[in-house]
Amino acid sequence: MRELPKIFVTGLLAALPLAATVLIVVWGARLVVGWVGPGSLIGNVLVSIGLGVTGYVVVAWAIGVVVVLLAILLLGALVRTRLRGVFESALEGFVQRIPVVRNVYETARRFVELVAQRDGEGMRSMSPVWLHFGGADGAAVLGLLSTTEPVEIAGRRYLAVLVPTAPVPVGGGLLYVPPEWVRPADVGVDGLTSIYVSMGITSAQHIGARAMRDAPPPSAATPPR
Repeated sequence: MRELPKIFVTGLLAALPLAATVLIVVWGARLVVGWVGPGSLIGNVLVSIGLGVTGYVVVAWAIGVVVVLLAILLLGALVRTRLRGVFESALEGFVQRIPVVRNVYETARRFVELVAQRDGEGMRSMSPVWLHFGGADGAAVLGLLSTTEPVEIAGRRYLAVLVPTAPVPVGGGLLYVPPEWVRPADVGVDGLTSIYVSMGITSAQHIGARAMRDAPPPSAATPPR
């Protein structure tokens, strides 16, 4: 009987990682359903696409999803051909004529191009960084440098740094800080995500891990005489 509490605590600790994973996956699924599910704004459009085939809402929504996926595949095949330039020119010419839409489209296009870049400059422009409030000796915050191009505010240069939230790093805050407050963080995007999702528990696995691996082994202690 005395071992029962220990056994229960052991089982509870073993179940916590799985429970946390299930909660995060369920949260992500509910977020997706809320955006594109049958009862959402986009879902209603998908349902209307499939209602001409069937009278069931869920089946109509599934048919709408399939139609949209096929349309995306067709668009991808079109873009990969020589007609890409013609398609992009026609789309740019149409969107640029709409005052408000063109600003939103331009921002979204630049963001997609930035994420899709595979070269070194593209990776550096969306890289994890350490944000030191007050300088090198200040509090260190792990963030994501959105662009290496500084902006000028009141005669001083600033960098835009995204600071995620834990344990769901989807949201966060955008901070403009002096360049001397920012330095690269050798953790990778996956490491940054892992640290925030785990609320810092996996920090030792990513922060300073490479430096410890590259460091020479400690010399053997001198035996006492």
